[in-house]
Amino acid sequence: MEGVKLSSVVKGNAYGHGVYEFVPMAEECGIDHFSVFSADEALRVCEIKQAETEVMIMGWIDRDEIEWAIQNHVQFYVFELDRLQAAIETSGNLGIPALIHLEVETGMNRTGFRKKALDKVVKLIRKNEEKIVLKGLCTHYAGAESIANHVRVQRQYKVFNRIYNSLLKKGIKPELCHTASSAASMTYPKTQMDMVRVGILQYGFWPSAETYVHYVSKKQDKTDPLNRVISWKSKVMTIKEVNEGEFVSYGTVYLATEPRMIAVVPAGYSHGYSRSLSNQGRVLINGYRVAVIGMVNMNMLIADITNIPDVKVGDEVVMIGSQGEHTISVSAFTELSEQLNYELLSRLPEYTTRMITN
Repeated sequence: MEGVKLSSVVKGNAYGHGVYEFVPMAEECGIDHFSVFSADEALRVCEIKQAETEVMIMGWIDRDEIEWAIQNHVQFYVFELDRLQAAIETSGNLGIPALIHLEVETGMNRTGFRKKALDKVVKLIRKNEEKIVLKGLCTHYAGAESIANHVRVQRQYKVFNRIYNSLLKKGIKPELCHTASSAASMTYPKTQMDMVRVGILQYGFWPSAETYVHYVSKKQDKTDPLNRVISWKSKVMTIKEVNEGEFVSYGTVYLATEPRMIAVVPAGYSHGYSRSLSNQGRVLINGYRVAVIGMVNMNMLIADITNIPDVKVGDEVVMIGSQGEHTISVSAFTELSEQLNYELLSRLPEYTTRMITN
């Protein structure tokens, strides 16, 4: 990726890792461009970023938020005429050019100008050159993480290049072309172009098992090169005995067939620990991997510590991360809860304390 600009995607509270924690760390590593979904997310990045760092809104920005974006030199996608006209009008009122990225439809069928609409777009841009800075031309691939979408992705790539060349002939030249997400940048290197929008990879996760296999199949060293940067930890809240024949937690999900010792942990489905992990999940306590038993509550889960020595109130409990010789990964959750790692991470509540290692 030498010579290719990297935009760090921090939508969804930095994929659950915490914008306020992650952005400064990424800047220390040399990142100076961040992508978000909406104006409210852009505002959060602007509160903590370095002055020279760029921010790009890839999705939702309301009409009245366009003024804020232009005033603060925040870049934003334009994929419909109303937004382009609003950007031009607001720029004229402020006397500050709008920094836009023209998104084009290539086959995702989500957002983006279709080719037949681009003549109007070109006329508007050329007529208002002093009000518009075309920072980029972009699109998004429909599932580059799966070989099932190979033909579709290749077709999108060709459509994008045809649109780009057509715009060049009409005197429209964007500063950057960018189409690649994490998956596309790894699986289809030619899609890297001038900039890549890297999301899940930068947090230490592969977009899919296919993406990982594709990568390591070309390497002699099959070791996963990615490092996770998040741990999820809690503490033992209380310890108690359960008699033989008693049920644990709500309902009749777990019956103690012999005396058990349990530890109650203040983490439940309201914190992102899925209810579907009831009687299935695992946590680490005192270097041991222990079972989550009974129904996961809104704010609590229960771990079976019957065979774990010397557990005390206040002992560390690891839901994601390492302790001693054991590790629990996000994949352990996704396999049991049927959630994508993207989904599980982005659903971690903002008030959950983050522990990010640099």
